[in-house]
Amino acid sequence: MILSRAYKNIINVVDKRVPHFARPFWEYEAGPKTIFFWAPICKWGLVIAGIKDLTRPAELLSAEQAAAIGATGYIYSRFSMVIIPKNYTLLSVNVFVAITQTIQLARALNYKYKHGELFSKKQKEKKE
Repeated sequence: MILSRAYKNIINVVDKRVPHFARPFWEYEAGPKTIFFWAPICKWGLVIAGIKDLTRPAELLSAEQAAAIGATGYIYSRFSMVIIPKNYTLLSVNVFVAITQTIQLARALNYKYKHGELFSKKQKEKKE
């Protein structure tokens, strides 16, 4: 309740100072005055983590995790364009989540393939 009141006060103060050219963005149904803007902004942390993980050795990556997070990026990219109002902030963050996690998945699978870890134990036994 206190944070909600503080947020409303901040918005009221900033609202008076938003320049004319930025008004359409400021007043947009999914603009900075709504949660539809701030939730995707916080999700950029996943993108930053994915970019940082590009320096991580491939053997430490989880293909399952990258696939799951990448799938959410693809799904919510589509979702952001079919909801009303269209949420371009959500679209942009999810496109980047999908891209970074697809790269991580490719790195993890490439490592597993090169080291013979891509197949299950049963498949390895059949080959021997």
